[in-house]
Amino acid sequence: MTTEETRVGYIRGAFTPLADATIPVMDRGFLFGDGVYEVTAVIEGRLVDDGPHLTRLARSLNEIGITNPYPAEKWTQLEEEIVRRNKLQNGLIYIQVTRGVAERAFKYADKLEPTVVIFPQFSPVQYSPLTKTGASIITLPDLRWARCDIKSTSLLAQVLAKHAASQAGVAEAWMTRGETITEGASSTAYIVTQAGDLVTRALSHETLPGITRQTILQIAHQRALNVIERPFTRKEVFDAAEVFYTSASTIAIPVVEMDGTPVGSGKPGPVFDALYDAYMQAVMTLPVIIF
Repeated sequence: MTTEETRVGYIRGAFTPLADATIPVMDRGFLFGDGVYEVTAVIEGRLVDDGPHLTRLARSLNEIGITNPYPAEKWTQLEEEIVRRNKLQNGLIYIQVTRGVAERAFKYADKLEPTVVIFPQFSPVQYSPLTKTGASIITLPDLRWARCDIKSTSLLAQVLAKHAASQAGVAEAWMTRGETITEGASSTAYIVTQAGDLVTRALSHETLPGITRQTILQIAHQRALNVIERPFTRKEVFDAAEVFYTSASTIAIPVVEMDGTPVGSGKPGPVFDALYDAYMQAVMTLPVIIF
């Protein structure tokens, strides 16, 4: 059985045991965080939302001027081979693409060969106990750069936020600008108002265009929920009927406490439950990768 110690990745054009993999010191991803990444969940042998994830990868690469090394079909083939070689039933597949290898300098030559790394993580994301109990979160000032819509490998602000959440003993940190919530350190934030409206921020340079967000909103529209895309404040979180967040690595998690104060009813609400169940039902209709 493949484990974290024996897993296989795709490193610079070849499938390689991660324990043996190397990246040049002069790779711009290592030196500058000059690259982007994408992550796709694998649930019961199924690639979840893979097409939209690869579309976002292509957009991120284009936004920072890195040529996409592969067409979408090739990326999917590589991901499927990662699933097979690692017998990955449940987990995550990370794709990281850097600008490439060159002598350390802020300016870079055009047409560098991008460095591609793909690796799996074993994580049964659909079995989080927090979907039943709810999560506690904290809020922190949003310290990120001005292009949060690009899924950059430069994640220092998020690393610090996640560490602060861990130190506080909570599951996630939601970032704020003034009293307004932007998004989670690695998630999209939502509230359900007392009137039953599902509220999340509209897409802009201040937020990552979440792929799980995209699917959850499609499901919400199908269920005739009133979806409003706008900013919301910390006060609105405390006044909300329900609060939750989504990401590829968690699917969706209800929030029952923020900054030490209870929110919602103190347990997962009916809107969250309905959206989560519908999402999982849709996942189960996807094709299974045969090992």
